[in-house]
Amino acid sequence: MSQPVSMDDIDRQIITALQGDGRRPFNQIAEELGIPASSVRYRTRRLEELGILQVVGIANPLAIGFDRLAMIGIRTAPGKARTVCTALAALPETSYVILTTGQFDVMAEVICRDIEHFTEVVNDQMQAIDGVVSTESFFVLEAHKLAYGWGVGTVPGPAEAEAPAE
Repeated sequence: MSQPVSMDDIDRQIITALQGDGRRPFNQIAEELGIPASSVRYRTRRLEELGILQVVGIANPLAIGFDRLAMIGIRTAPGKARTVCTALAALPETSYVILTTGQFDVMAEVICRDIEHFTEVVNDQMQAIDGVVSTESFFVLEAHKLAYGWGVGTVPGPAEAEAPAE
């Protein structure tokens, strides 16, 4: 995992604004923050290049013909979890792949057209990855919250988190 990048309060406010509306004009954000639009543009580009920020359009998979959403718990052979994560991340059906602790070494979210597609992804692709020992599927029946704006403006940066208490 990469080291945290130094961000200031302006960077956090820009991220928060774009999490609320990724198509928001830079000049509107700049006006709210009291800085030039060129600064917002530069900072946004820098955050994107550093891999901190990604502005994308997110579609509701159920509304565009994908009928099966599932979380898959994956147990791996010792020392293979990271390579399994890399292989899973390359699958177009995975939207979320994480290295975890607990009962599973890896968790992955998959989005599939139907049960046949889901079966192919799990049986033919995931379980064929070197290092995968077993999988356990959890179908999503209802999504009660899908949030992407997790409040970066309230998360202290590394320098703030380490500041001594007075």
